[in-house]
Amino acid sequence: MITSQAFSLVNFRGPLIAALVSRGTRVYALAPDYDDDLKRRVAALGAHPVDCSMARAGLNPLRDLGDLWRLSRLLRRLAPDATLAYFVKPVIYGSIAAWLARVPDRYSLVAGLGFVFTDDPSARRPGRRLLRAVVARLYRFALARNRRVILQNQDDLHTLASSGILDARKAVLIRGTGVDLDHYRLAPVVRSPPVFLLVARMLREKGVHDFVAAARLLKARHPQARFILVGGTDPNPGSVAAAELESWAQEGVVEWVGQVEDVRPWMARASVFVLPSYYREGVPRGNQEAMAMGRPIVTTDWVGCRETVEDGVNGFMVPVRDPAALARAMSRFVEDPDLIETMGLAGRRMAEERFDVHDINRRIVEVLQA
Repeated sequence: MITSQAFSLVNFRGPLIAALVSRGTRVYALAPDYDDDLKRRVAALGAHPVDCSMARAGLNPLRDLGDLWRLSRLLRRLAPDATLAYFVKPVIYGSIAAWLARVPDRYSLVAGLGFVFTDDPSARRPGRRLLRAVVARLYRFALARNRRVILQNQDDLHTLASSGILDARKAVLIRGTGVDLDHYRLAPVVRSPPVFLLVARMLREKGVHDFVAAARLLKARHPQARFILVGGTDPNPGSVAAAELESWAQEGVVEWVGQVEDVRPWMARASVFVLPSYYREGVPRGNQEAMAMGRPIVTTDWVGCRETVEDGVNGFMVPVRDPAALARAMSRFVEDPDLIETMGLAGRRMAEERFDVHDINRRIVEVLQA
């Protein structure tokens, strides 16, 4: 398993690692940013943590080529039967390195196309257009060397297949990472004061600015409402600066908690989960966690996000980059608090039907063992 973020091996892929190990598979977990605690936690899952060199963000050809070569040598030494890569750089460089190392079977999990394929005003700048063109070519070369490519939503499949980046015959659609429904349990309803929560990396494309703008509008009419941001800043070019987040908190518009180890206590304090994203999500994990804990969702009618909401059933969908529409949707829970419980319970039922991590991992294992 190849990733660019060691924490994700525990947070996102822990149940999958455990499922593979339980079937007698020897799992090497490759990541560039291990600390001693994460190594212990990955080992507790039954995997073997392995350090590798890989920059998480940015495009530095010399550095990336060097990392590619070192990763290929590492894979030759480990001699796995198969690799599974996720996140952009591991999918690209991990797939190519495994091909060079003659690993028999190579798989990728594309959980969203991310920053490079996000459509916003900056995407029209020459630098972003060039970056997208380069990444598209790298994706095309890398994915051609995969046996199967797992995607999480139909929009990403269409984008990659229609642009010639991916042979659709290699694609497998598995909607979402899934959540452990015993770990993310139904939490008591929070009605008063109404608390709106956004959990995400603090990226512009995650709709952080829209959340803050909507909070301003709502606070003018409902001063008792609380608005909480949970998540840290990021090396991604779209990251919101810490100084700006702190200024909003000092102003009293929102509360910024920063990065947390466990989101469940914050979900339990919330009335409604909000993700006004225009990022190229796979299927947002935060939405899945919130649904499992019985929280209604307000999100955008956008790639990945729309997979988590039936409008008017377990929440509301709003247009992207529309703080006024976002505020109107959020205000419905203030004006009719009964929606918090009814829509939250509907979300829990949907999580049980669609996002049980054990069902999703069983399907992934079937793909890897086919």
